[in-house]
Amino acid sequence: MRFDFTDLRLFLAVADAGSITHGAADVGLSLAAASDRLREMEASGKVLLLERGRRGVVLTEAGEALSHHAREILNQAALMRGELSLFAKGIRATIRIVANTAAIVETLPTRLSPWLAAHSQVDVEFRERQSHEIARSVAAGFADIGVLSDAATNEELLLKPFAVSKLSVVSAQSHWLATAKEVRFAQIGEEYFVGLERGALQDHIDAQANRLAIKLRYRIRLRTLESICSAAGAGVGIAIVPETVARRCKRTSGLSVTPLADTWARRHLSVCIAASRDVPPIVKDLFDHLARA
Repeated sequence: MRFDFTDLRLFLAVADAGSITHGAADVGLSLAAASDRLREMEASGKVLLLERGRRGVVLTEAGEALSHHAREILNQAALMRGELSLFAKGIRATIRIVANTAAIVETLPTRLSPWLAAHSQVDVEFRERQSHEIARSVAAGFADIGVLSDAATNEELLLKPFAVSKLSVVSAQSHWLATAKEVRFAQIGEEYFVGLERGALQDHIDAQANRLAIKLRYRIRLRTLESICSAAGAGVGIAIVPETVARRCKRTSGLSVTPLADTWARRHLSVCIAASRDVPPIVKDLFDHLARA
C-alpha cells in the first residue's frame, strides 16, 4: 500500500473531526476529493479504515493502527524539515499557522514580519478558523502554531499570552449608537447589519446571536472588514468589528465607534503549540518570538 503525506493528513483530520466533511476542510480538500482519497486508501490496503454512519465516521481497529503510525510519521517529517532548514539554505520550511480573525487583522502580521525577514528560508501558511477549531487543529498536528481565545484552550496545548482583542460596533455618525458610551449585543438585535461573507469572526458573531435566539438581519455581506466599516459609516447598517480596525477606519471615514459591552466581545488571545509532541526548532523559535513580542 502507498500513502502519501496528504493521505495521512486527511485521514488524521477525518479521524479527529469524526467527519469526512470537516476533515476535508481542515486539510483544504473538497469533499469529493477527500472521499476519493479515502476510498483509494482502503482499496490499496484491502482494509476497512472507517465505519461510516449518519452521525459521522469512527475508526475501525485497522484505522486506529493507521492513526497511530500516521501521527508518528508526520511528526518525524516535520522535525526533519525543521532541523534541516536551520543548516541548509536550499531547504525551505513551511510553518502552518491557524488564527482567529482578531489575531490576523490586528496583531499577528506586525509580530510576524520581523521574524520572517530574519528567516528567509521559512514560509508561512495562514488559515483563519474559530478558536475551538484552532485548538483541535494544533493538538492534532494539522497546524504548527495557533493563536486563539483563552476560552478554547485545553491541556493538549502549551500556551503563552499573546494579546487582548476587543470588539466594537461601528455605525454612521447620525445613528443613535453615536451617542452611546457602550452597548450590549441584545440592545442592537433589531438593527440592520452589514456583515462579512465568511470567516471566523462572522461565525463567532452569528453563534452569539443564536445563543440569544436573535435572528440578525443583514442588508449586505462584504469581503473585508474595511469595506463593511465603509458601508456602516455611510449608513447602510451597523457592523461588529475588532476595535483596532474600527479606530483605524474612523480616521478616514465618517464613522462612529461604540464599544461592545458583552464579555464575549473582550477576548484574551494566546499563542499555542502542541504540548504532547516534539516541535521542530524553527517552529519553537517562532512560537517564542510571538510570545515575547
